Amino acid sequence: MSDFNEFDDVNFPREEKSEFNNIVDRAITRRGFLGLSAAFGVSAFVASTGIPQTAQAKAMSKVMGFDNIPMSGADTITLPKGYSWKTLISWGEPLFSKGVPFDHKTRGTGESQELAFGDNNDGMSFFQMSDDHGVFVVNNEYVNRDIISPNGIETADDVRKGKAGHGVSVFEVKLVDGKWTLQVDAKLNRRITADSPMEITGPAAGDDLLKTAADASGTKSLGTWNNCGNGRTPWGTYLACEENFNGYFASTDENFDGGAQKKRYGVGNKDWGYNWFKFDERFDISKHPNEPNRAGYIVEIDPMDPTSTPKKRTALGRFKHENAEVVVAKDGRVVVYLGDDERGEFLYRYVSDGKFVEGDNANNDKLLNEGTLYVAKFGEANDELAGKGEWIELTHGKNGLTEEAGFKSQAEVLIFARMAGSVVGATTMDRPEWVAANPTKVEAYCALTNNKNRGKKPNAGGDETPVGGPNPRAGNLYGQIVRWTPADEDHAAATFDWDLYVLAGNPAVHQDIRKGSANVTPDNMFNSPDGIIFDKAGRLWIQTDGNYSSKENFAGQGNNQMLCGDPETGEIRRFMVGPVACEVTGAAWSEDGKTMFVGIQHPGEKGKPSHFPEGGDSVPRSSVIAITKDDGGVIGA
Repeated sequence: MSDFNEFDDVNFPREEKSEFNNIVDRAITRRGFLGLSAAFGVSAFVASTGIPQTAQAKAMSKVMGFDNIPMSGADTITLPKGYSWKTLISWGEPLFSKGVPFDHKTRGTGESQELAFGDNNDGMSFFQMSDDHGVFVVNNEYVNRDIISPNGIETADDVRKGKAGHGVSVFEVKLVDGKWTLQVDAKLNRRITADSPMEITGPAAGDDLLKTAADASGTKSLGTWNNCGNGRTPWGTYLACEENFNGYFASTDENFDGGAQKKRYGVGNKDWGYNWFKFDERFDISKHPNEPNRAGYIVEIDPMDPTSTPKKRTALGRFKHENAEVVVAKDGRVVVYLGDDERGEFLYRYVSDGKFVEGDNANNDKLLNEGTLYVAKFGEANDELAGKGEWIELTHGKNGLTEEAGFKSQAEVLIFARMAGSVVGATTMDRPEWVAANPTKVEAYCALTNNKNRGKKPNAGGDETPVGGPNPRAGNLYGQIVRWTPADEDHAAATFDWDLYVLAGNPAVHQDIRKGSANVTPDNMFNSPDGIIFDKAGRLWIQTDGNYSSKENFAGQGNNQMLCGDPETGEIRRFMVGPVACEVTGAAWSEDGKTMFVGIQHPGEKGKPSHFPEGGDSVPRSSVIAITKDDGGVIGA
């Protein structure tokens, strides 16, 4: 979420580099750019700089069977002709009969929220158990403070309600009259919140940095919050991804100095205004300085066992996780791709030691505990790695990750993975968000949503953010999607080739590199790609979380949206536009591909005039919607 990055910039300001113009000039000179762009167009210019790029819409797509739709500023869902939508579930809807219907005036209480669907849904997975029955697992990333608590967060119950609005919602659905419908009181229904018991597992479990007064073992924690994207394992579990965990901690001692490690993760003496620290002492870093070290992980949840304890998997590193894309390598080992969503942070990969074995729960439970974390280094246009990249191992004692560099153990390498990435010289990225692996060929994509600091300011660790490689634009407002192909068609390989699938931009406003790549036109333009997800047919669905003002640099771009891309031709078509001030995020499909579930997060944020999804004078509510084709066909085909 862009607002969370702004919070960190304000609380931990970074000095703008005086050599900014020199940095930009090294990658793009104004005279050279204008000449090249006039002669050849933006795509030719990009190619001339040595930035690898995708084939640009070389043929009409054979996998997209719908027409591109125009942008919209309407407070509703806009779809192509022949498609319809309905709301599956909205914030505050009870999962249990002992709950109460959502109250538009009070927005509920702590007790009612603990029994209801959480706020600001993000990543999701649908575990279908039969043709007409399944279970959803949905992240509830955060709550809109001014909406959930219109009178301010002043009481213990305000905080209780806020905590319960976070976490994960698990609920069963069935097909009723052809529509997937929530099943109240179903046996798998469950709320996991910021107060739910968690188990800390993996190499960092039990380390002194994870021990607190409440948990001397360093293996038991409470709660998960600010889960953004998600993942799904081959053995049928769900991965929730803790992202901007830092903004929930504060200090009652205004002079408390948390040191460089907390600063790198954005943990300081002020929170975002949730005031949890005033009613729950564990969020007061001056009293419990290790508590933030217990957040920022991938959390594995078994949706089929409502009595199971979620497991924080420390082997996958601690940072602001966006999502967790899980694939199986050639030899059966499990590979997890992971983005750290902050300006100038890194892209990671985890490779398990063991191999996935169908049906062997004891074996598969070890796969996310025993393995190796890597970080990506992309070649620049002028070095030996041009168009190529490598995964650098983050193992204590290797690649400079020694005690002299500040790491006493592998636990510390993982707990402070960002610092480890800096030590080994990983590529600073333009906010690496969702990663998606193509199910039809061995390749993966990462949405780099934007980075206004590119070429201007370092990241939180002081690493430079030069213009070049997969981050070719200074002060990047629009974002891009990078794609890589692992060597030997093996996701566990040490090296890869990369290119840019798309540079988002605004060709209606700009004629320089801000225009975007050739597969971006005035008819399908967008900014800030965030969620990216493949369907089984290999269509790449692109969801945006960007500037929806439709003014100045973003003129004509409308509300946030979902587009569909063809990896083979490069063609991109707009499929859906969301309501006012929303983010479009998270997607899942029924097994037959005939229903697509999409998340609509924070409609009406910052007081914008939305009443989605109910209309009238209702409170705007984050929701999951179900999209179907009127002829009963497969979505997108």
